[in-house]
Amino acid sequence: MKHAAAWLVALGLSLTSPTLSQAEGQHMSDQEKAVKHAIETMTSAFENADIDAVMQSYEGKASILFEPGNPASDPDLQRKLFTEFASINPNYEYSGHEVVVTGDIALHIAPWTMTAKTPDGQTISQSGLSVAVLRQQNDGSWKMVIDNPHGSHLLAAAE
Repeated sequence: MKHAAAWLVALGLSLTSPTLSQAEGQHMSDQEKAVKHAIETMTSAFENADIDAVMQSYEGKASILFEPGNPASDPDLQRKLFTEFASINPNYEYSGHEVVVTGDIALHIAPWTMTAKTPDGQTISQSGLSVAVLRQQNDGSWKMVIDNPHGSHLLAAAE
């Protein structure tokens, strides 16, 4: 590890994480920005209960984890669950975005918080870590293939 660190330093690199400004797009490539935009577009559509637009954010055989450890790949079930969850009017905020692109595959990681209200007026607050894998489409757009908004559940289980 010592030699690897020296090699990275010689190249002007480090073993540290990107700064928040890098994660927010200051040093993102156009492809990384496009991936981040795809996530933000889906989130906005979901907050506006535009389920058709939400579903267009995913490839046809995408796997979505609406709860930890239980992927859903059936588009009809996905649509039903998104519709039910949109009924509480969720509002999401991300505290940063990390995007890694290699070829036509991208990894998006983002901590999030969500607030919503149940039909009886009770406030709900949740937080987590979104981990999503996207694939670039023939038209250049990015669609999710795997969406796990509960990526932090393993950390909570370890505590």
